[in-house]
Amino acid sequence: MNPLPGSGDDTGWLSGARWIPSPNADGRPSGSDICLIVIHAISLPPNSFGGPGIIDLFTNQLDPAAHPYYREIKGLRVSSHFLIRRDGAVIQFVSCLQRAWHAGISQWNGRDQCNDFSIGIELEGCDYLPFEDAQYLALNTLLAEICRQYPVEAIVGHSDIAPGRKTDPGPYFDWSRLTSKSHVISK
Repeated sequence: MNPLPGSGDDTGWLSGARWIPSPNADGRPSGSDICLIVIHAISLPPNSFGGPGIIDLFTNQLDPAAHPYYREIKGLRVSSHFLIRRDGAVIQFVSCLQRAWHAGISQWNGRDQCNDFSIGIELEGCDYLPFEDAQYLALNTLLAEICRQYPVEAIVGHSDIAPGRKTDPGPYFDWSRLTSKSHVISK
């Protein structure tokens, strides 16, 4: 995976990722430094891996007739900066310079609306199964690149910024396997 472009010509797109732009993003508020990384877990349909559901959700192309659960989330407009598939493949949906819609109602360190100042990383996974070695490898590489480019103060789970509302990345996410900038991990 190649580093993010240099600060002189930074587009916020990672050259080592597959790019699939999401319409579910907008500009960050003025003065919102990127200082937080939020780790999520997602599977669509729930507890199933490898299909097009996550990409379809993040690009507003999810067919509500394709699965009963999809009818429940019809019209949901969400995204994340990155998705790491079970095989370690990295997909980027939103430039790091833009605000992805991943955190929802959230708070960290006394600040509301974490989307304003965070980068969201989704891992293809669920609360019931361990993540793959390839995902940890890709995640550590991605974290190193993001932390090199931005003044990251903490790496947290979605459950940390939305307690009681979210559980991801879940009980099977092994925080001890994160090696990049470990002093900022809030665990």
